Amino acid sequence: MPRRNPDEPVLATNKKAFHDYNIIERFEAGVQLVGTEVKSCRAKSITMIDSYVTIRNGQAWLENMHIAPYGFGNRFNHEAKQTRRLLLHKNEILKLAQWIGTKGGTVIPLKVYLKQGLVKIEIAYCQGKTHSDKRETLRKRQDDLDMRRAVKR
Repeated sequence: MPRRNPDEPVLATNKKAFHDYNIIERFEAGVQLVGTEVKSCRAKSITMIDSYVTIRNGQAWLENMHIAPYGFGNRFNHEAKQTRRLLLHKNEILKLAQWIGTKGGTVIPLKVYLKQGLVKIEIAYCQGKTHSDKRETLRKRQDDLDMRRAVKR
């Protein structure tokens, strides 16, 4: 995946994903949105907790991502938690479908950002962490922090 331009803002991140899953491979995908959804995304009114990707009829779908209704959208506003289509290449969709079929494998969104004026989403296929894995990660992070503090002194 090419590096992101730092001038283009990150609209939302899924911080819980890094705690609950081991990220194996990342993909960049476009999202099919209507006008008021884009305006809400630009206003950073996005929540990705408990959202995931499914594959149906050869297409990738983003489930459970909450994009708040746009304040000035009146009757043309969108539903907050509707299913949204992800725009991916066919070989990427086949890879994701194969991964979803494995035990413990899931595909989740990591962040939503702008790229050349378009809303993009970074998705990743992940393996769920066990309780002991989560504890080990926290322990390792704390050890690294202690080591950096000791070196600084």
